[in-house]
Amino acid sequence: MQLASPAWLLVLVPVASLGIIYLLQQIRRRRYAARFSAEPLQRFVVPRRPGWRRHLTFVLLLLALAVLSIGVARPTAEVRVARDRATVMLAIDVSRSMKATDVLPDRITAAETAAKQFADQLPPRINLGLVKFAGSASVLVPPTIDRDAFKLAVANLSLDDSTAIGDAIFSSLDSIAAFSKSSTAKGDAPAPARIVLLSDGTSNKGRSVSSAVAAAVAAKTPVSTIAFGTAQGSVDIDGEGSVAVPVDSTTLNEIATETGGSFHTATSAEQLKSVYANIGSQIGYTTARHDIAWRFLAVGALLALAAAASSLLWAGRLT
Repeated sequence: MQLASPAWLLVLVPVASLGIIYLLQQIRRRRYAARFSAEPLQRFVVPRRPGWRRHLTFVLLLLALAVLSIGVARPTAEVRVARDRATVMLAIDVSRSMKATDVLPDRITAAETAAKQFADQLPPRINLGLVKFAGSASVLVPPTIDRDAFKLAVANLSLDDSTAIGDAIFSSLDSIAAFSKSSTAKGDAPAPARIVLLSDGTSNKGRSVSSAVAAAVAAKTPVSTIAFGTAQGSVDIDGEGSVAVPVDSTTLNEIATETGGSFHTATSAEQLKSVYANIGSQIGYTTARHDIAWRFLAVGALLALAAAASSLLWAGRLT
């Protein structure tokens, strides 16, 4: 919590002074009674009565003044708010290694399900696009707020040979640039953009990963990566039998680190859903400072009313 007008906290000084004066008066009152009254008569000079009732009204009033003093100092707090505008490109690996069943029911099915949930988790005004990549990359859905079009494209993904991670990043950057050019009003800053890339293998075709990383850095577009699968993954290939397809975390980690994105691993469908939720929270939401003075002013007013009520209830008058 921060204060927009901290100078108003000086009001707490007289409030604290009132509390100290009240306490000193109570001590002086007892000492005076003890000094000038014989012990058998003290119960008449200082009658016994519930102390908490006698002090409650003043304590409530003091608390009310303290809380109201904080309220007028205009406290603010960070709150989570949905972004008004941003562009996200989701690049999904559709190489044949995604048939591996180390993630049930298989990698590609789990990836499709999680991608659809990711689309639903993003705020509705975030533009979301889809790139698929195997031996080459292609933009299936340019950035759009039409979630149905995105999910339909995800449902129709098909597998192919090889893995071209560099091409996937370049295609995503091109799509972001084209969308930004057509949607950004003259004089406005482009909307923040990010690429989310899911893959399970090593890039073995197309443009180099290093050149794609350099392009993403130049475009100031972070690439968050997800290494999906396990080290024990394998697929059956006609004529070759079972072929090991372990996930390649090293390359994906380097991409995320060098571009300023975040790196994640997922070895199950549930973990992938959690990763997407985490990324969606990073991309779709930001924090902003909101004035919360009304909370303190409301509590202070309630405490003042409670002080007045207690005074009327036990003293029959307002103090």
